[in-house]
Amino acid sequence: MSAMTAICPHGTPWNNKIMNIPVADIIVKKRIRKDPGDIESLAESLKRYGQISPIVISKKNVLIAGGRRLEAAKLLGWRTINAIISESSNELERLEIEVEENVQRRDFSMEEVAEATRKIYRLKNPGFFRRILNAIIRFFKKLFKIED
Repeated sequence: MSAMTAICPHGTPWNNKIMNIPVADIIVKKRIRKDPGDIESLAESLKRYGQISPIVISKKNVLIAGGRRLEAAKLLGWRTINAIISESSNELERLEIEVEENVQRRDFSMEEVAEATRKIYRLKNPGFFRRILNAIIRFFKKLFKIED
C-alpha cells in the first residue's frame, strides 16, 4: 500500500504507512475508553465487510487508536490486522490521536438510517421492471464482455 503524509497537531510530519501487522505483536497499554461496547457486532461487521479502517500503532507497536477493531479481530481469530504506523514519539500527540478518532465522528440520524434501510431493501428486492432491466444489462455486458 502507499504511504501518505499528514501533519500532526503540533506540525510534525506523520508518515502513515499502512501495513499488515501480527495481532499478537500489538501492545495495548492503558486506554482512555473503559467500556468497549458491543465487540461482537463489530466482529460481525469485520467478518462481513472486512477491515474498513486501519488501527493506528506506534513504531514500537503500541496501540494508539482502534482498540475496538483490535479486540474484534482477536475475537475472530485474525492473525494480522491493517495498521497505520505513526511516526509520533510524543505522548501528547498519541493521546490526541486516540481522542480525536473517537470524538470526530457522528452516528446517522434516525432519518438517515431509515433512508439507507429503504435503499438497501430496494436494491435487495427490485421490482419486476427493475429485474427485467437488470437482466437486459447483464445480457449485453456478457455479450460484449464488459466488466463492472
